[in-house]
Amino acid sequence: MLLVLVVAIIVGLARGGKLSNLTEIRVRAWWLLFLGFGLQFASVFLPVDKHDLAVALILSAYVPLLIFVWLNRKKAGLWMAGIGVLMNFTVIALNTGMPVMLEAVKVAGGAANMALGAKYVMLDDTTRLAFLADVIPLPKNVISLGDVFLAIGVGVFLEDQIRRPVRLFAHGVQGTPGSAADR
Repeated sequence: MLLVLVVAIIVGLARGGKLSNLTEIRVRAWWLLFLGFGLQFASVFLPVDKHDLAVALILSAYVPLLIFVWLNRKKAGLWMAGIGVLMNFTVIALNTGMPVMLEAVKVAGGAANMALGAKYVMLDDTTRLAFLADVIPLPKNVISLGDVFLAIGVGVFLEDQIRRPVRLFAHGVQGTPGSAADR
């Protein structure tokens, strides 16, 4: 995800954007992001024997993220990020954990237990929607198709926000052209 953010910033700047535009990002219910990512972050620290709790935390974390995406769906890229969140939510809900392909873990250069924290399950013949599982190997990591959609959506959103023209009035305050001359 960090690589996607860096690339989005570079592309936005190369297309005439300004980093200062990032201070003008306006989204509805931004605090839902902190709630959702906070719940996901908490699940990382649960021991493997707390699988059910970890899965419950992950699934409940997706609810505020999906609400956030819905409220901001007209912003560039966020609909794609929402599809990624929905893909991950669906595969986790159907399999009571994120399925992970052992072969992908090995190709990624990890040990067999690299990705098998409390929120994960092994991908096998009983896995539902296996194509949405963590099957894409990266160096020291395995990601899902949902993660790809999420990253691309966030990258598009960030690049779009960097390229936005500077507003004449802060915080979207509207003015009437020529109103100063009428006085």
